[in-house]
Amino acid sequence: MEPTPTSRPRGRRRARRGRRKTVGLVILALVVIVVGLVAWVGVRAGLARAELEAAIPLAGDMQRQVVAGEGDAARLTGEKLTERAASAAVLTSDPVWRAFEVVPALGPNLAVVRQLAGAINDLAQDGIAPLAQVAGQISVDDFRPVDGTVDVQPLLAAQPAVSQALTAMRTAQTQVAEIDGDGTIDQVAEAVVRLSTAVNAAEPALDAVDKAVRVVPNMLGASGPRNYLVLVQNPAELRSTGGIMGAVALVHTEAGSIQLTQQASGASFPRHPESVLELPTDTRNLYGAITGQYMLNVGLTPRFPLSAALAKEMWRLQYGLEVDGVLSIDPVALSYILAATGPIALPSGDSLTSDNAVSLLLTDVYQRFEAPKEQDDFFAAAAASVFSAVAGGDADPVALIEALAKAGAEHRVLVWSAADAEQAVLDNTTLAGGLPASDADTERFGLYLNDATGAKMDTYLDVSTSVGQVTCRNDKRPNFGVEVTLTNTAHSDAGKALPKYVTGGTQFGVSPGNVKTIVSGYASPEVQNLGLTRDGQAAPYLPASDEGFQVSALTVELAPGQSTVIRYNWLGTAPFDGDLELQMTPVIHRNETKKLDMTC
Repeated sequence: MEPTPTSRPRGRRRARRGRRKTVGLVILALVVIVVGLVAWVGVRAGLARAELEAAIPLAGDMQRQVVAGEGDAARLTGEKLTERAASAAVLTSDPVWRAFEVVPALGPNLAVVRQLAGAINDLAQDGIAPLAQVAGQISVDDFRPVDGTVDVQPLLAAQPAVSQALTAMRTAQTQVAEIDGDGTIDQVAEAVVRLSTAVNAAEPALDAVDKAVRVVPNMLGASGPRNYLVLVQNPAELRSTGGIMGAVALVHTEAGSIQLTQQASGASFPRHPESVLELPTDTRNLYGAITGQYMLNVGLTPRFPLSAALAKEMWRLQYGLEVDGVLSIDPVALSYILAATGPIALPSGDSLTSDNAVSLLLTDVYQRFEAPKEQDDFFAAAAASVFSAVAGGDADPVALIEALAKAGAEHRVLVWSAADAEQAVLDNTTLAGGLPASDADTERFGLYLNDATGAKMDTYLDVSTSVGQVTCRNDKRPNFGVEVTLTNTAHSDAGKALPKYVTGGTQFGVSPGNVKTIVSGYASPEVQNLGLTRDGQAAPYLPASDEGFQVSALTVELAPGQSTVIRYNWLGTAPFDGDLELQMTPVIHRNETKKLDMTC
């Protein structure tokens, strides 16, 4: 039977209604699915954020616990941190999350969060986890000497974990540097910056720990007996590396045992007719052959590895012993160490403290003793007493580490090893005492002072420094400036009131009470030397080079109360907006380097 005209439309309407209902259900189902997926991603994003925010403070807690010697607590904290990081990584890496990363506006934020969580998780699993296990087995007190012996086994045991952690940290640096936070919301972009800042700040510290656990055990005789020279520099009479070598000691180490076996004053070494080692031409031109002729003067060059090699050879010629390395320290560093040991009684009856060490060793000793030998003996006795306190375990280990770190950052502690492999580890650290090499991020300069008074007047030399840059040229090559202000703080009657041994008594042609100093500015080989000014006026100077570094040197003499301002000028090779650093002789009275305002 044929459908009637009225029945056909009614059937089609029913069919269309059915189809619309089906489409509506499909759309509703899709909406539910999408809403569910969005909710899924949203919930997981919230959970991941909570995990990461909980993990971040745990890193600081673990560090504090390690320093406090709470090994088990540090291990548990490390385990919690890795659990949190792993959870955040899982929450941000499932297929639904990855699918939403293609959604405009939202997707880039999700991708960055996933990358951040992944980087933190990798660092936690590969770096923090092994460190946490080591932290649970080692206490800071393990490094306190007992009867002159340090247990080197914890350091040896820590080597693999520290090395693995350093590798993980450097991998994290690369991962974070490759994360593109452009176009993300402020919170996500800030998270990228925070993590980048954190890993970049942590890497140098972890690198220092890695170097320590690789070098210190061998220096303590873990692989066989060692002998080291310890040079105590006296900055009352400046040399580039710190001061004349007032006292020299021989330290013997074996299986963690540390013994002070011999002492001598720097002045007791003979002056050799020629340099004991062949000097580089640059060194001979700048500082003279005397650098390698007399123990007191090996620090004239700012290149401590050269100073150390010269001292090593002078000891061999004097005593017939080949030492395995050379360490250097000064009285200011000793004062830092005394904060860890507490007051030390000296054979003279004095109490040496962190507050009086500098004045007692660099000022009072010259008032009390006229004979140089008595002064040297007092200096040597003080150094030996501090050594005995540290080797005997009297120093708080945390405070001692902090003291040595502070002294090292100021270049008051220097270390050189005759073993090439160990020296390679020390290179490019503040302990190495090398010239200030620049890199893509930091332009470094050097400022080195050598006494020309021939006496101990540098106790009264105040030094202020500043560095800066300005770009004035069309080619954007920057002008760099290093400025130093030297002030003779001695009283106006210093020439009469101070002992001849302190003023020099015109022995080298310097009026008593005056301070005469050779001041050398160093810049990287790439820059152009534009000369210098003194008190705002062009001044004659010696242009030179040292191992390729550009050098400008001049000699200044200051009467009591007099100041002078020297500015070294350099021209960079290409546009530069990085950091500026100044490495300089560790003088007694040094002010923090400031920013130098420069104009075109």
